[in-house]
Amino acid sequence: MAAAFVLPFEKPVVELVSRVRELRELARADTALEPELRRLEDKAAKLARELFAELSPWQKVQLSRHPGRPYSLDYFDRILTDFVELHGDRTFGDDAAIVAGLARFQGRPVVVVGHQKGRGAKDNVKRNFGMPHPEGYRKALRMYGMASRFELPILTFIDTPGAYPGIGAEERGQSEAIGACLAAMARAPVPIIATILGEGGSGGALALGMANRVLVLEYGTYSVISPEGCASILWKDGSKADEAAARMKMTAQDLLRLGVVDRIVDEPPGGAHQDHDASARHVERAIAAALRELDILGPQGLVEDRYRRFRKLGAFVA
Repeated sequence: MAAAFVLPFEKPVVELVSRVRELRELARADTALEPELRRLEDKAAKLARELFAELSPWQKVQLSRHPGRPYSLDYFDRILTDFVELHGDRTFGDDAAIVAGLARFQGRPVVVVGHQKGRGAKDNVKRNFGMPHPEGYRKALRMYGMASRFELPILTFIDTPGAYPGIGAEERGQSEAIGACLAAMARAPVPIIATILGEGGSGGALALGMANRVLVLEYGTYSVISPEGCASILWKDGSKADEAAARMKMTAQDLLRLGVVDRIVDEPPGGAHQDHDASARHVERAIAAALRELDILGPQGLVEDRYRRFRKLGAFVA
């Protein structure tokens, strides 16, 4: 899938990936082109590894926000079957920045919850740019309760700048809604797997992240605040976001080294936005492996496993 928006540092890879995509279409009608296709695919993968190996933390933040990246519903379409979306929090209303419902993952019934950004201006307004209101988190809370009652695994998909900080959201109890999600996830006697698809910002991300296993895509990020917000607080200068991103250790590689996440999920050459299908296959395999690992634990074992996982965060050896 070609991305209309191209970051300056990814141009060489994007051009090569576009040629690969065109040749792949031709090779479907002419098998004689397959050797050339494989050669070009290998070249694209090698170039992407070389260029992207040198990316700065700030450039990885930009990739995590790329408007062409697949969002939760894109993954739902590719790795789930029989998805039935459920709406509303039974208290105030529905929030399109959180999508949730029942589905089957590789034939197994599951509950799914994900942040959802929009495509284009109109859809982004509808989705509030992926920043949920309290009713979005209370919808997630409904899903967690349902999963616990019916003993269904919970799969969450994180991709948000953070919870919406508007006056109305605060009046309707934004912090309480997030806290209730954390409490419900902490005590849920079912497997919970969270996957960070793009950016995971602050408590708005953690409300979907209190999981037994936390996966992150190769160019995903996870942090307590955005680099711009951090820079504006520390240096009173939002333009120092690149320096803040480096100091915050928010990239996938730093998160794995610090034990904040459990596994990095590889992305296709050039990033997930270059091939939604391939990215979905990688995510599906990672979730399936995590589920197999958790299936040997009973209900109490799952709760204890989750407790141990979060208790050890921040530990260090002097």
